Amino acid sequence: MEIIKSIFTLPARVLSYIQNHFKAMIFLLLLYIVFEPTTIPTEVPNLAKIRLSGNIVNAEAILEKIDEVKNDDNIKGALFVVNSGGGAVAPSVEISQAIKRLNSTKPVVTYASGTLASGSYYSAIYSSAIVANPGSLVGSIGVIMQGMNLEKLSQKVGVVTQTIKAGKFKEVGTTMRKWDSEEKAELKKVIDGTYNMFVRDVANARKLDATQHTVFADAHIFTANGALAVGLIDKVGVSYDATELLVKISGVEHAVFKQEDKFDKLMEKINQEVHTFVLSLTQTLQLH
Repeated sequence: MEIIKSIFTLPARVLSYIQNHFKAMIFLLLLYIVFEPTTIPTEVPNLAKIRLSGNIVNAEAILEKIDEVKNDDNIKGALFVVNSGGGAVAPSVEISQAIKRLNSTKPVVTYASGTLASGSYYSAIYSSAIVANPGSLVGSIGVIMQGMNLEKLSQKVGVVTQTIKAGKFKEVGTTMRKWDSEEKAELKKVIDGTYNMFVRDVANARKLDATQHTVFADAHIFTANGALAVGLIDKVGVSYDATELLVKISGVEHAVFKQEDKFDKLMEKINQEVHTFVLSLTQTLQLH
């Protein structure tokens, strides 16, 4: 009984921990906002930064940021700063399409500050250019689905599941027993379909040959120089280089970046951590 109890109380403890720290962070943030000296910008911003970091589980916040940049006539270009190992398929595609729409009206330069892989690479493919830090990791163009097999654990603690279903594959992906060969084949169709979509979009955006996907995709992980060699990025450089390239492409004479809202950045980080925790408790198709 102690094992069962620990299994069901652990998520509650973790959520309680997050909630307590959330309150503390909000309190510290309010103190920072109250006592931080305010500065009034003397120049009108003409460039903006859009940040994508951590596991991609929800696209709402970054989509709002992209639309905000798109609709600001004073902003002539955007630096898309990415440090993410990927995440869920749907939000990665949403961000990718939003960057594509933005780039059709004003240039976007992606800067890989640490990791530009899988879902986060998908998000960046429609940029005008991709610059990667020499120490960054790029690629991992692949798809994965994982699930636990808790059958032996449930037998030990005396838990028996009951299922009523309609549809042969309605129970596919269950965590309470081993998947049979037909179920694995059904899931493989989903994985293959998503992978083919990923490869096709990368090939179209980066002007690569999709039939050569084992060279640039196939879940290979590249250094920045390796990614440059196979055509996944346009330049190896640091943040300065990415900014200089954006300035050149956007045509601004003097770069003035729009000040980022510290409160929004913190709230986005907190929201992202909560979504990451929830995602870790569920089975999801992932671009990793």
